[in-house]
Amino acid sequence: MTTRRQFLAALSAFTTSLLGASSSTAAGDALGELLPTRLLGKTGESVTMLGVGGAHVASVLSERDAERAIESAMEGGVRFFDNAASYGSGEGERRYGKYLTPKYRDYVFLMTKAHLFDAASVRRQLDQSLLNLKTDYLDLWQMHQVMDPDDADVRIAGGVLDVFMEAKESGKVRHIGFTGHRTPAAHQRVLEKTDIFETCQMPINCADPTYGSFIQTVMPLLVERNMGIIAMKTLACGGFFGGDTWFQGGSKPKICPDRMSVREAIHFVWSLPVSTLVTGPNDLDQLQEKIDLARSFSVMNEEDRLQLIQRAADLTPNAGVEFYKAQGLSTACDWMVHG
Repeated sequence: MTTRRQFLAALSAFTTSLLGASSSTAAGDALGELLPTRLLGKTGESVTMLGVGGAHVASVLSERDAERAIESAMEGGVRFFDNAASYGSGEGERRYGKYLTPKYRDYVFLMTKAHLFDAASVRRQLDQSLLNLKTDYLDLWQMHQVMDPDDADVRIAGGVLDVFMEAKESGKVRHIGFTGHRTPAAHQRVLEKTDIFETCQMPINCADPTYGSFIQTVMPLLVERNMGIIAMKTLACGGFFGGDTWFQGGSKPKICPDRMSVREAIHFVWSLPVSTLVTGPNDLDQLQEKIDLARSFSVMNEEDRLQLIQRAADLTPNAGVEFYKAQGLSTACDWMVHG
């Protein structure tokens, strides 16, 4: 049971961490003005507070719109680009290899992920990713979608962590991390077993604190270890719009716009100590909306964030807003649901 006072104290501590990690001025490069940047934890890298998600580039956008989205992101000051070997069976990486790296490799922070379970397979997957992306190195390579503690144990036993270290030592990748969206227990197991990772990607949104909460159980560990925190599923992958399948809205109760605006939901996330927020745009208008929200951002106070959590509380898990989380997780904050 988490009390209101304890939760507010935690949010206050997170805000202090955030203000220490965020850039106070807009940076620029040879292509123009960047979105505001934040420190990616102990990597020491500064990354734009908004990144483009490779899953949508692979599977939601047409090839023409994927190219346009990459160009629009660059023009809008985005320099962080997410991908994974599994997105569209490599199509996301191949599209970056066509439209991003040939023109912009020297300007972007490029990340992809590996999802296999033994050393030899993961090693081959890295080499294929480099070919797809048309680059000889990655800025960040992450162990993808750790589903639960057993999954973490299988990968560790299979030598996957050794391959990540080898890749970093060889110069094929500059930094390493891991991801997951199903249960915080998976992240906790990885962090219990190893300290090699520099970043972590996980769901962060205002529905999360009331059910299987990554914010409450994993984020403090990441802050303590000075790891870069990459926010994903900040609108619950369509769940905020009544959906219960990937990337789509639906007819279920809607958090946006019925209970809060997209602006409030996104600014909530940036008011926590995240390094960057990965957005998966369904179209170019959604991408531009997130760029504009990054430029207009100011930190929310604790009371405003708490109110947003409370507005969403009764829909999680009852309405399945975060449908990608494991069923049977305990409710994190009964006081937010009932009082």
